[in-house]
Amino acid sequence: MSDFLIIGGGVIGMMTALQLADAGQRVRILERGACGREASWAGGGIVSPLYPWRYPTSISELSRWSEGAYPTLALRLLEETGIDPEYRQKGLLYLSVEDDDAALAWARRLGKPLERVSSAFVREKEPRAGVDGEQGALWMPTLGSVRNPRLGQALRARLAAMPGVTLSEHQDVKGFVERDGQVIGVKTSQGEYQAERIVLCAGAWTATLLATLGIPLPIRPVKGQMIAYQAPKGLIERVVLKSGRYVIPRGDGLLLVGSTLEEAGFDKATDEHARASLEQSAEEIVPALASYPVAHHWAGLRPGSPGGVPFIGALPNQQRLYINAGHYRNGLVLAPASTHLLVDTLLDRPPLIDPAPFAPGAERPAV
Repeated sequence: MSDFLIIGGGVIGMMTALQLADAGQRVRILERGACGREASWAGGGIVSPLYPWRYPTSISELSRWSEGAYPTLALRLLEETGIDPEYRQKGLLYLSVEDDDAALAWARRLGKPLERVSSAFVREKEPRAGVDGEQGALWMPTLGSVRNPRLGQALRARLAAMPGVTLSEHQDVKGFVERDGQVIGVKTSQGEYQAERIVLCAGAWTATLLATLGIPLPIRPVKGQMIAYQAPKGLIERVVLKSGRYVIPRGDGLLLVGSTLEEAGFDKATDEHARASLEQSAEEIVPALASYPVAHHWAGLRPGSPGGVPFIGALPNQQRLYINAGHYRNGLVLAPASTHLLVDTLLDRPPLIDPAPFAPGAERPAV
């Protein structure tokens, strides 16, 4: 029996396992496919909610802590695995923000660097950004991004080398093992596993699994399609955001553009309508992209939740079953803090922040 059994090998599940293993615990991860290949792979890797001032304060508290954790985590994983998660801290330019007064008020409350800048400032920072006339922008100099597929690879490699961790991939969880009304393990395609504590980090599939216990949870899949261009290195250097869409540069010239929001169940198919819409957004943000072909087009499933507030903590009336899911568009953003908060609970440590807003059963904002 493992001390901890984690269902789901995305970034949330793997960071949970890493922190537990660092604390001397034995951990097994059960993953239906390969670790780090679902929403953790499909996202963009911006280490901030797109418009953080539009989220509840609880999300700001998690994201602020996570933002500070990523530089150290990226360096650690590079040293331990040789795989570079490519954390880049070059700031973010917000173009065409309608509620900039609310944004600046939020930044003042949190002591967050955010300022109005002129179109000349934008052109100096990003000469190829599509600035409308003399319209200014908002500038957040501390924002970073991470290359999430490589973050997943690095986390998996580190966990595979840790003696207290077992990675059980390609094992689909079919249901739970119960005794006297309490969950004590899971049933998989390759047998049963039991553990002292079970942590459900299954992303968009979380509610489906809990339904087998008769536990309703408002987490649903929300499809997001993205495209990428292989552009010359340095075409743009910073994340640029406009009208809810963004362009994210990688160090080798790859430029990610995202993303759609689609209520399509568990369908991950891509389509030409979404591609054309993303191309249009890309060319509005960086007009020079009209000269380059789209190199990649893909889709992933986010775990949508009310208000985008994740469920973190013990499930009601269960002594061994815990959850960390429902991060919606901010799984990568919130992963270091949300996993730290759950591990605090699991190991009876003082919590990182107040866990009450994230508790399963807590009242959440309307969608």
